[in-house]
Parts: sequence; C-alpha cells; structure tokens
Amino acid sequence: MALSKRELFQKRRMRVRNKLRKVNTGRVRLSVHRSNKNISVQLIDDVQGKTLASASSLEKDLGVVGKNNVEAATKVGAAIAERAKKAGVEEAYFDRGGFLFHGKVKALAEAAREGGLKL
Repeated sequence: MALSKRELFQKRRMRVRNKLRKVNTGRVRLSVHRSNKNISVQLIDDVQGKTLASASSLEKDLGVVGKNNVEAATKVGAAIAERAKKAGVEEAYFDRGGFLFHGKVKALAEAAREGGLKL
C-alpha cells in the first residue's frame, strides 16, 4: 500500500530527529517549521522541555509578514541568531524536520550561521 504525502513527511521527520538526538546530546535544537504562507523557527532545550527563543515571518518587526520566500527566511534566520546570543546559546543542532535542506530552509540555516550561531 502506498504511503500518503503526510505519512512520508512524518516518517522523514522522525528519521531526521532520531538521528540528530543520537549524536547531539545536551545541545539545543533549532527546529524549523515551514508552511505555504510563513516560516518559523524555535530554539528548544529538550532536557528542560522549554523554548529559549523563537522567530517567525509573522512578526511585524521583521517586515515580511505573510511572506514565505528566501528573503523572509534569511531575515528570520538572522533574527533567531541574534535572539540566541541574548539567550546565551552559541551552539545548536539544526532540525529541519521533514523539510528538505533546500531553498528557504537552507537560506534560514545560512543566515543563522552568518549571525554567529554554530549549527
């Protein structure tokens, strides 16, 4: 029986997350979510179960409300790098979820790296 797109996405998401958990114990997770209209990212401490910082294209401060393109992803990536510094986070592992590391997700990761966050 063929799997649906959603089931394939969930399978890929759990595969990525489980592989990252094995090699990156004790580090903060930079989790990305992308929809058709927006992109958001969170810094999550899995040990404490808390979100340390977040950024989204829904924030008016970034000037990209309702946009989901490479430019918006770059601004969100720069914002999360700045907020990570304020939260005292220098290293994180990049959890792309079930999304491919291409286009918007890649632009977000590169902008966060340029902002000083080690991924």
